[in-house]
Amino acid sequence: MAKDLFSYNKIRIFVCIVLILGFVSGLIMGCGKTDTGDDVLPQYRTICEEYKDVNPKYVFSYAENQAKDYPTSLGAFRFAYLVHERSKGRIQIRVYTDSELGDEPDLVRELTRGGLDFIRASMSGLTEYNDEANVLVMPYLYKDADHMWKVLDGDIGQEIMDSFDGTGMVALSWYDAGVRNFYSDEPINCLEDMSGKVVRIQDSDIMDDIIKSLGAIPYPTMFDEVYSALQTGRVDIAENNLSSYESMEHYKVASYYIVDEHTRIPELQLISQTTYDKLTDEEKDIIVSCARESAMYERQLWKEREEVSLERVMDGGCHIIYLSDEEKERFKKAVEGVYEKYCSDYMDLINRIQEY
Repeated sequence: MAKDLFSYNKIRIFVCIVLILGFVSGLIMGCGKTDTGDDVLPQYRTICEEYKDVNPKYVFSYAENQAKDYPTSLGAFRFAYLVHERSKGRIQIRVYTDSELGDEPDLVRELTRGGLDFIRASMSGLTEYNDEANVLVMPYLYKDADHMWKVLDGDIGQEIMDSFDGTGMVALSWYDAGVRNFYSDEPINCLEDMSGKVVRIQDSDIMDDIIKSLGAIPYPTMFDEVYSALQTGRVDIAENNLSSYESMEHYKVASYYIVDEHTRIPELQLISQTTYDKLTDEEKDIIVSCARESAMYERQLWKEREEVSLERVMDGGCHIIYLSDEEKERFKKAVEGVYEKYCSDYMDLINRIQEY
């Protein structure tokens, strides 16, 4: 307990130092993450020019582990700008990307403690705080992207966001993270082609069970080691969304991209409960409406990025394999035990999603 408290205090001190240095740097240099000058591209601006001289009531932090130009990061910048504009300069949000304030698990933990104000996190990293979140990481849950957004933008999505009550976090809006598919240096056309193959996964109990259910062998590996693992044959198959497959150049060592759409794991914009409780009703409304508007912006960016990624991998010699509906149904049936193991208390909700 003492060790945990010590680590917690160190993180809080670090965050405070970063925020103070960022604020001082902004005053001294007149530029940086919140600048409106010509040297900052519009998509990175977090200050509305009209209110740049307003003394803010709040200066909040927003931590993002992805690169500055990644769709979720650009969504964060857009969110900060909209909040500053609509609060007429009263609320300023400083966005920190590239894991500057920590990796995603650290950011989630710190948010629950009130050491950070805003983050964006994958549902897969939120399951330890909310059992109901397991539902949205189940394999082959949706028919397609349209089905997922119909669910998340409707009453079920709101119900799951509300289920974060009591976790120290308040869910604001849904962000896109694409769909994860398998890829390999050999074609995979049916369930039997998975048998005995070594599959790189994130360190996740659920993914471990999914891969075993498909007859393959899970092999947890760090993301930055996947290229080497595929190239040297330590793994036969990896899985990720198309943008990651392209950006990490995995198509150069695994030229078959198999569209099985095994997981569509959405992401959430979140605010700390501690921060949320400070706000007036009017300020809460501004935060929520801007978060949802930034989510629509991020989804469009994600769609555009996927289109560019597809073109690049095809030019690089990638072969896209689309599993038939019948074969996808066989994959789905093979993982039914995963639903029973992790979501036995939420089968009614799962049925509602699949029938939506």
